Amino acid sequence: MFNVEIRRPSIEDVSLLHEFFRIVITDTFSKEGIGEKLEDLNEEIERKKDYLENDLNSEGKDRYFLIALVRDQMVGSIEFGPASELIRSCTKGALKELMEIGTVFVHPDCQGQGIGNLLLSRMYATLQNRGINEFCLDSGYQSAQKIWTKKFGEPDYRLQDYWDKGYDHMIWRVGLQSMRV
Repeated sequence: MFNVEIRRPSIEDVSLLHEFFRIVITDTFSKEGIGEKLEDLNEEIERKKDYLENDLNSEGKDRYFLIALVRDQMVGSIEFGPASELIRSCTKGALKELMEIGTVFVHPDCQGQGIGNLLLSRMYATLQNRGINEFCLDSGYQSAQKIWTKKFGEPDYRLQDYWDKGYDHMIWRVGLQSMRV
């Protein structure tokens, strides 16, 4: 394992992160077989950019990012903030009070090397330090759903064919005491 630096982003990281979001999301859409859905892809990238701007503008109070770098190269990101409108609507408000962990991205060339787990561990510590003992998380990506199911068990909410036939959306409610990193 190489030396991974995990830290808060700064304004100097914005252009690197924007490019990183584009690389990871484009790769994910391609691997999921939905690479032709350019409007959805671009919306996802813009949403992540907005989340990052929200973090920087609020100094981590409204959204909170951590980034992972190896030799000054962006290799991962994670953030938390209020549960998204998608989570609130799909759960009929049941999770509206929870923080959501999202934007758990690892560069395609670095996947499977433990970077995501390092980011998750650091984020768990951050949440606990803020007195947050439970969070939610969602995914419409089949590859991520496999990872989250392995880590957190079956989802609390499964919205069958939500995105298209065969493309479910899953939402987990997770207590920090039940973590498996």
